[in-house]
Amino acid sequence: MRLDRITLDPAVMGGKPCIRGLRVTVGTVLGLLAAGRTHERILQAYPYLEPGDIDAAFAYAAWRLQEREEALVVGCVSTSWWT
Repeated sequence: MRLDRITLDPAVMGGKPCIRGLRVTVGTVLGLLAAGRTHERILQAYPYLEPGDIDAAFAYAAWRLQEREEALVVGCVSTSWWT
């Protein structure tokens, strides 16, 4: 999996994952695909993107979904020690 096309820069799009430092976020590309746009249509709308950029957006999304977030369990604290 190649993620070198995905950049994270606080100065670009608020630090959201972008395609090659451009002002096109991974979320934008995935949203267009989810809305039924074809690769070809996306590349026409964003002529500075390359086919590999769309593949990288998918790879990044898949990588992010593999991470698990575990909720912190905060135990009940007994207050009997001070009474």
